[in-house]
Amino acid sequence: MEGVDYLGDERNKAQFDVEAMKVAWAGSPEAFEVCDRMAKLVANDPVFEKFSKPMLGRKELFKNTLRKAAHAWKLFNDLHLTEEEAKWLRHYIDEPNYTDLHWEMFVPALEGQCTEEQKKKWLPLAKTMQIIGTYAQTELGHGSNVQGLETTATFDRQTEEFVIHSPTLTSSKWWPGGLAKVATHAIVYARLIIDGHFHGVNGFIVQIRSLEDHSPLPGITVGDIGMKFGHGTYNTMDNGVAKFDHVRIPRDQMLMRVSQVTKEGKYVKSNVPRQVGYATMVSVRQTIVADASKALSRAVCIATRYSAVRRQFGSRNGGPETQVIDYKTQQNRLFPLLASAFAFRFASNWLKSLYTDLKQRLQVNDFSTLPEAHACTAGLKSLTTAATAEGIEECRKLCGGHGYLISSGLPELFAFYVPACTYEGENVVMLLQVARFLVKTVSDLGNKQPVGTAAYLGRVAPLTQKNCVVQTAEDWLNPGAIVEAFEARAARMAASCCQRLAEYKSPEEGFAELSADLVEASLAHCQVIVVSTFIRRLQQDIPGKGVKQALEVLCYVYALFLLHKHQGDFLATGYLTPKQASLANDQLRTLYSKVRPNAIALVDSFNHTDHYLSSVLGCYDGNVYPKLYEAAMKDPLNDSDIPDGIRQYVQPILKQKLHSAKL
Repeated sequence: MEGVDYLGDERNKAQFDVEAMKVAWAGSPEAFEVCDRMAKLVANDPVFEKFSKPMLGRKELFKNTLRKAAHAWKLFNDLHLTEEEAKWLRHYIDEPNYTDLHWEMFVPALEGQCTEEQKKKWLPLAKTMQIIGTYAQTELGHGSNVQGLETTATFDRQTEEFVIHSPTLTSSKWWPGGLAKVATHAIVYARLIIDGHFHGVNGFIVQIRSLEDHSPLPGITVGDIGMKFGHGTYNTMDNGVAKFDHVRIPRDQMLMRVSQVTKEGKYVKSNVPRQVGYATMVSVRQTIVADASKALSRAVCIATRYSAVRRQFGSRNGGPETQVIDYKTQQNRLFPLLASAFAFRFASNWLKSLYTDLKQRLQVNDFSTLPEAHACTAGLKSLTTAATAEGIEECRKLCGGHGYLISSGLPELFAFYVPACTYEGENVVMLLQVARFLVKTVSDLGNKQPVGTAAYLGRVAPLTQKNCVVQTAEDWLNPGAIVEAFEARAARMAASCCQRLAEYKSPEEGFAELSADLVEASLAHCQVIVVSTFIRRLQQDIPGKGVKQALEVLCYVYALFLLHKHQGDFLATGYLTPKQASLANDQLRTLYSKVRPNAIALVDSFNHTDHYLSSVLGCYDGNVYPKLYEAAMKDPLNDSDIPDGIRQYVQPILKQKLHSAKL
């Protein structure tokens, strides 16, 4: 029945102001207005239709995405959109394409690593898309190990040029989005060589294609790296491979904010530390954390709505079966993911303010917060992407067999999202970077008091001596008790790693041997950040009837779920007793009962359109089964009752004439 809200009864159970929660999720009334307007603009524009994507071949997918990107750019200019509006427009179009790398990496790299003179030349071209850029760092043989890159940039004094060269097969640039067929320019990272001496890995602006006919320039071989996981997802993107055969570029196309090469071939470092290059990574990883909350919220919205619609077992006297969402096993798997989506959202909003502060500091050559910002974003990138990838897959399983259908939206969402665990830094490598920051912080405690996200490590002595005082399940509804538990666990794990590292002959040997333990300590530190950020958000003003109370429940669900999941750490470090861990789990079950009446209203607060969700299971009105059937009938295999191949290959078997058939 069209127009019937099959989830209306669930929405009527809401104990909070849903519209106010939408604002809390968005971050501010202004942010909500922008994203809501852009979501509706995309959903109502037929050019951005995406339900036919599973039926398209690779070339059709790619061309269709080029068409959408062009239409989006036209809208940007015709409607005079701001950069913020354009960002949300691209987000809701929900199709990876060459503009992603252009705006999210190429332009920020120019802004962060060019001199003022270089910015004046390149930024106007990039921001008006007179050139289209990509970011070519990863190679066939090296990814996270940037210092191991093999591409070379050799300075030629005679011509004042750099010669960009791929000396081996494994030095081929591999993976950059937009590189294969679209980008005209790339920021290429290469080993700087002057007179046979290596001067570190530096970035260079290299033109890839002619601006006249779009053909690759001489000495440059480019191509697509082939189909990726899933069907649509990243197969709409021309991820590329590039090889350079002694390609010459002018000296001033080296990114020169941090270091320069003079006309005479002298390598000169500026007063800007080399780590300023991390600023681009901080920017990108902050965006990745924000994207984690969005992707997880999509999966959770689909699974929650379908769990309320789906009924299985429990029928009494011929009455209706039990809603799947009422089973405790379903709640135990689903509600922590719902809480995680909110936790990651607030963490990303906080990271955005951290990055804004970092940018302001860098402009006046204040680099004091850069190490912490780098470690923080690296760690949260790892934590949130791993949890989100696992969460999307869990949501697929929570939808039963129907979750395996492309029309559920979940398989393609998983295939789209899972690369986040490896791009911009493989997750374990990211946590090892955090570990180095933690080890240095603990080692410097005698001389330097830690600040920011590591401030709690300054209290490592009391945190290692004091144990938990919780006596009842209700005691776990104390934010102070929760924060102290996470800080004590993380501080004890970090301190233990540092003590054990001291037993090895060299720090590097110890780091290699204890790397698995260091990863676990880093994860514990990152969980301190997310839990603390959620709690601090609740200490701020949050308008709307019942909004703060609903968020408090989710905060406790998130924290106590993590405590239960990692209770081995909390017990092994000696901070908790088994009884206290059991009480935390008791309280968690009670909290699930408080989430239940608000579940549908909470996922409504994400404000996702049906177009954005792309899911018949997660549609707003809950009219799932007719839409499932309709989607199935649209498959090309249903165009005829007897498809090609039946008469040729099946009927000979049925008629026992296979031996005489022309196969």
